[in-house]
Amino acid sequence: MSETYDGLRRAAEVAEQVHAECVWSKALTHRQLAPYLTEESAEVIEAIESGSSAELREELGDVLWQVLLNAAVADDFTIDDVAGDLAAKMIHRHPHVFAGETADTPERVIELWNAAKAQEKRSRTSVLDGVPAGMPALAMAQKVLGKGEQVGVGLSYVEEIRAVEVIEAEDDEELLPASEEELGETLLGLVALARARGWDAERALRGRIRALADEIRDAE
Repeated sequence: MSETYDGLRRAAEVAEQVHAECVWSKALTHRQLAPYLTEESAEVIEAIESGSSAELREELGDVLWQVLLNAAVADDFTIDDVAGDLAAKMIHRHPHVFAGETADTPERVIELWNAAKAQEKRSRTSVLDGVPAGMPALAMAQKVLGKGEQVGVGLSYVEEIRAVEVIEAEDDEELLPASEEELGETLLGLVALARARGWDAERALRGRIRALADEIRDAE
């Protein structure tokens, strides 16, 4: 990795100049830029899943451009402020790298990370604080279930899965998906069922997530 970061500096300069001199970019707001960030992030994920290094490099650049342009649009901070805050946060969350802590396992790293994050976010009153409402439903479900486990909510879902696993072991018949690929087929099948019955699968899952979130807040 280059120690000079000339390309990064040049990209930041270009973003500042484009915002200053391009009539379209001058009028942009953070709200107007948000859809582009969503789109570019999706393209990064697609490049990762396709395994194309060249495409990933390009798409990461497009996401970086959104970061640089948002910083250029801002009146109260610069890209240098963003980068400085990020560096400070990552140093704080990696005490095993920068502050003499020991972490020999990934689990210990996560423990240190969560402890540092909790220290930073003392004003938060719920484990659900910070979970973006705009997340895709499946990603949000996974996130909220993880948050719920921290306060003992949602464990019934795990227990139900384990009960089915016991039945599978006794009957030698697989009822649950045995791989990520099979899980995808099962999820697609459920969406097809929803479509056939005139249901909205996204709305259905979001509704159940809201109910689970209420259970979590009640438990807290």
